Amino acid sequence: MKSDFDPVNSLESRRLEWTDPSHPTPQRPRTQSLKSLSLILLGTGLGIAGVSFAHQLQQRPQTTSPTVTAPVPPMSMPAPVNSMSGTIADPDLITSVVERFGPAVVRINATKTIESQVPEQFNDPFFQRFFGSQMPNSPKQEIVRGSGSGFIVNSNGRIITNAHVVDGVKNVSVVLKDGRQFEGKVIGSDPVTDVAVVQIEANNLPTVSLGNSEALQPGELAIAIGNPLGLDNTVTVGIVSATGRSGSEVGIPDKRVSFIQTDAAINPGNSGGPLLNQKGEVIGMNTAIIQGAQGLGFAIPINQVQRIADQISTTGKVEHPYLGIQMVTLSPEVKESLNQDPNSPISVNEDQGILIVRVIPNSPAHQSGLRAGDVIIQVDNKPVLKADEVQQAVENVTVGSSLRMQVQRQGQPLNLEVKTGAIPTQESVINNQ
Repeated sequence: MKSDFDPVNSLESRRLEWTDPSHPTPQRPRTQSLKSLSLILLGTGLGIAGVSFAHQLQQRPQTTSPTVTAPVPPMSMPAPVNSMSGTIADPDLITSVVERFGPAVVRINATKTIESQVPEQFNDPFFQRFFGSQMPNSPKQEIVRGSGSGFIVNSNGRIITNAHVVDGVKNVSVVLKDGRQFEGKVIGSDPVTDVAVVQIEANNLPTVSLGNSEALQPGELAIAIGNPLGLDNTVTVGIVSATGRSGSEVGIPDKRVSFIQTDAAINPGNSGGPLLNQKGEVIGMNTAIIQGAQGLGFAIPINQVQRIADQISTTGKVEHPYLGIQMVTLSPEVKESLNQDPNSPISVNEDQGILIVRVIPNSPAHQSGLRAGDVIIQVDNKPVLKADEVQQAVENVTVGSSLRMQVQRQGQPLNLEVKTGAIPTQESVINNQ
């Protein structure tokens, strides 16, 4: 079930969570995670054998016919394919991209304190009578350290990373490839798209070059740079496997992102690092993997990252438009299941469209007249067949804009104008329940 607000998981997956650095550097000690890392290395040590770069094919000798009297000019070797075309013909292509833009990729270390509450049953006088001083009487605090990646977008120290890398912290430690370390301030973050902005006080820093993710095609070269599993400045290479993967397909339906899929190796610690094309341009920000799968990594398109980061830099926050509905994509199977369920409050006549399962009270959808059981057929005069298409249509407008919706209600067509609101914060949702 798809919602433009409430998360409903569909696959076993997760974002790239914090990883405790295990590779010893002058800035941090060796940690316990190195023990598990050795097992991972055993399983991946031969993986690089699958990436190779073909040398230019040697031209076969040109034979001449006995009837030809004039000398045949020698055939010249074909010129290497220009790296700008996207074909890997130059074995130095990856090296040159990494040498040029790798210094702009940083490690972000964050520390936060987690407070575990005393279980309620321990407040029972029965337990207190028998266990006395052994009873825990105050919350336990635990310091958690994690590490992710980021990339510098301007020479004055503006850095983009994932929101979950800096979740719950205001300040972080930023380590450059050359070993310099800075204190970074979290300007703001957006959990809806998993984008955050960090600022450090520095000048003349190396920067990345941003590309155009709208022009991406499956099969293009993809280069990931980051700090997976605490191994700084790791480079992996693959291709763009697909574009436009929805949050529900990836398994994180609460994220309003059309993800780039890549088979470049991505692991915990790559979070927030760049995915680059053959020109060295950033085309996405690595952010998610599916547990138990290989060759399935996901990145947020850089056009969306840049748009969100610009809003954070300007206002410190991001407002997302919101309707307040839960919906599911209809199919003959879904229709049959609903109609045959004696406990289902909804009966459906349509075989396709987007069924509204729930309308949140006092939401923009509720105020605009949408009801549970309505089937969305069109949004702004464009047919929609998947719930993700409705969510994307909402995300593409600004807060306060109106969307023209055509729905089927009990088999009858109905046109409604639905005005979007700002997506509620968690606190406001709790207050309205």
